[in-house]
Amino acid sequence: MYQKILAPLDGSEFSECSLAHVRAIATGCSVPEVIVLMSLETKGGGGLSENIIKEAKAAAEKYVAKVVAGLKKDGISAKGVIVSGLPDEQILKYADKNKVDLIIMSTHGRTGVARWAFGSVADSVVHNSKIPVLIASPSGCRVVV
Repeated sequence: MYQKILAPLDGSEFSECSLAHVRAIATGCSVPEVIVLMSLETKGGGGLSENIIKEAKAAAEKYVAKVVAGLKKDGISAKGVIVSGLPDEQILKYADKNKVDLIIMSTHGRTGVARWAFGSVADSVVHNSKIPVLIASPSGCRVVV
């Protein structure tokens, strides 16, 4: 049923709550490819120096490689991808461009004013995705990378 699963992560323990679902579905459905995606917001104002951008990219690559290695250890075919830009836009763009069948991600569980003030990447992905999106709630999550 699923040929490609996209697992967007932001480096937080909350985002890693989706990995249990990624493992279960990838294994249970014999998914040939899992893509772990991390989006870096390096454009726009803020005057980020080249060194800061390089350090952020290196840290992201190290983090994604660790997650990918954990998935491979479990017998799941996985690769990592680092993109630049707004996370929700990059997730949707990558999924569409690369013919992803399922997006599995966590929500940070913000509600009310906090959700309004900070926005919600998961909410945007759910409402704008052309493919199924599984949202994992972080409550009660045990993080295992």
